[in-house]
Amino acid sequence: MAVVPGDGAGKEVVPEAVKVLRAVGAGLEFEEYDISADRYLATGVSLDEDTFADLRGADAILFGAVGDPRVDEHYAAGILLRIRFEMDLWANLRPARLYDARLSPLRDEKAREVDLLVVRENTEGVYIGAGGRFKKDTPDEVAIQEDVNTYKGVNRILEDAFRRARREVCMVDKSNAMGFAGGLWQSRWKAVAPAHPEVRARHLYSDACAMELVRDPSQFDVIVTGNLFGDLLSDLSAQLIGGMGIAPSANLNPDTGQGLFEPVHGSAPKLAGRGIVNPVGAILSAGMMLSQLGLEDEAKAVEDAVVATIRDRRCTADIGGELSTSAAGDAVVRNLKGV
Repeated sequence: MAVVPGDGAGKEVVPEAVKVLRAVGAGLEFEEYDISADRYLATGVSLDEDTFADLRGADAILFGAVGDPRVDEHYAAGILLRIRFEMDLWANLRPARLYDARLSPLRDEKAREVDLLVVRENTEGVYIGAGGRFKKDTPDEVAIQEDVNTYKGVNRILEDAFRRARREVCMVDKSNAMGFAGGLWQSRWKAVAPAHPEVRARHLYSDACAMELVRDPSQFDVIVTGNLFGDLLSDLSAQLIGGMGIAPSANLNPDTGQGLFEPVHGSAPKLAGRGIVNPVGAILSAGMMLSQLGLEDEAKAVEDAVVATIRDRRCTADIGGELSTSAAGDAVVRNLKGV
């Protein structure tokens, strides 16, 4: 398994996730790779070809974060987006489960029963970087960002969402304003949904979905949507369960079984290096990796251990505890070992 701590907070939380993986007894072997801003500044290369070849060949990639104030956004894009696009990790999974009611910002007790999954198309949409800026930095500047959607990309993410649903799939788009891209999503939705009569299906516009997530997130099971809306709605879902520090994610190619697993909080330069970053997002991402590798019992054990630490407040300050990053990781390990 490839391990990439990356930059900032990633360097602090990934070792805690590896610590937990070793403690759960999954028998995994780890190979760590230095893909970081420090190396980029020294060599001028974000991700060299030999390292990328190793990542392609790995059973899974446990990833921390990339991003550093010393470099521009192209550095991070040259790493994370390249891995997603060239390995065709087309399904981004963002689960949101409320593990302790005290972490919810919602007043309504019933609405706090959050247990949903955002299935986000991960290789298309506005994030492919198509477009340009004409007459840049002048009063006449024109900026164009293309939203690219394909029949194949939309169809396969919709099918994947139905495979993961327990009771319902809610497809989210903005087809009332984005008639071309939304038209493709609507046509594939109308073709795919009836093929899964065992699962309820409904559609919401992206603004309505955001409103409903705040009003009553307990109504949702699986939300499937495009790259941009998936980014926005999954971050909103994370805030409903306690914040970005406990939010995991998986970037998968369900066809090949390859995957990259990462916490979604990013490199967090304002928090990094202070020993206060929450390792739970990275640990739960490692748990998602175990599940993808077929180690379901180990994945369940990791999640249960995390839940116990949160409920006992043996965690970092952002979710009500007083522990450092490393001590919070140790607390999860102790729960795994029954100590």
